[in-house]
Amino acid sequence: MAKVLEGITVIEQGTFITGPAAGMLLADLGANVIKVEMPGSGDPFRTFKGGLYSPHYQTYNRNKRSIALNTKQPDDLAIFDDLIRNADVYIQNFRPGAADRLGAGEERLRALNPRLVYCAISGFGTTGPYAQRPSYDTVAQAVSGFLKLLINPKNPRVVGPAMADSLSGFYAAYGILGALLERARTGKGRTVEVSMLEAMSHFNLDAFTHYFSEGEIMGPYSRPQVSQSYVMECADGKWVALHMSSPEKFWQGLANAMEFPELLQDPRFSTREGRINHQDDMIDVLKGIFSKRPLQEWLERLLAEDVPHAPMYDAYEVLDDPQAKHLQLEIATEHPTMGAFRTIRSPVTYDGERALSVQAPPTLDEHRAEIIAELAQRKAS
Repeated sequence: MAKVLEGITVIEQGTFITGPAAGMLLADLGANVIKVEMPGSGDPFRTFKGGLYSPHYQTYNRNKRSIALNTKQPDDLAIFDDLIRNADVYIQNFRPGAADRLGAGEERLRALNPRLVYCAISGFGTTGPYAQRPSYDTVAQAVSGFLKLLINPKNPRVVGPAMADSLSGFYAAYGILGALLERARTGKGRTVEVSMLEAMSHFNLDAFTHYFSEGEIMGPYSRPQVSQSYVMECADGKWVALHMSSPEKFWQGLANAMEFPELLQDPRFSTREGRINHQDDMIDVLKGIFSKRPLQEWLERLLAEDVPHAPMYDAYEVLDDPQAKHLQLEIATEHPTMGAFRTIRSPVTYDGERALSVQAPPTLDEHRAEIIAELAQRKAS
């Protein structure tokens, strides 16, 4: 894939997910991302499953290089400063004030490099009554109103992946790209700030818009009701997902696939509004029908009738799907000491060229000699 950010150097002093996710997104686009970590332990995510190369760490740290620096030590701080002088972007996701204690505050780094795009990711923002509170994924989901849209009232427990963490990283990368574009015109860097509360509130925009426009408080079933989304268990214990939306043709196709044309003659289901208002009844009807045939037969029937559907996969099943194989979603490489590394490629394609090459996540301090040699070469030139 085209390295559209080739020539852009990013110093990422990120831990866990938000900062590393932002750095990875830029690295996937070709930026030279140097991950600065604490000597000995590195990013705390490294140790989440023993050793210093956990799958948690691997997820958000491909296409980067690592150097271990303790910026409270004068010699390491001098190396860090040289990195900043030659950088385009700096990323951190510490609590407000922590970066200053590490010698990485915005004011200090801006004095070293006025063109620097400085990105600070926080839980609740750098000011305000919550600024110093600890925040992790579930906290941000909850305070933004998003978590309540995911919790099943009949079985209330947290579900799903770390969405607030990864999405905050996405928004940070988005802000950084805008600042880089502006800097190309003005020559001046910007300070980019993203909090998890702000990121998840924006991602939850649909719920806020319904509240602002109609005074409606959305719940976990609000969107699935309107979009007419379903998951159905088949006779073989496998599951299929349906997203019927509003076109009447999809419902006619579903009725044909089920060999149940009278479905749409039922007064409860004859109109879109009726199907929305009686979704619980529709679920009961569909359950009885889908439980009579195995998944593969349903896939063939639904495809023949052009009904929006998909099997509800586990991660390993996705990789065997013909379309996933066609799109070459899985890519792999070898790390010289850690062995095989498999991942899912960047979804962005430029001019039809997919991102099929990848660099395995670095071991702690793996690139120290290489990075210091590059700094020395820049000083000499």
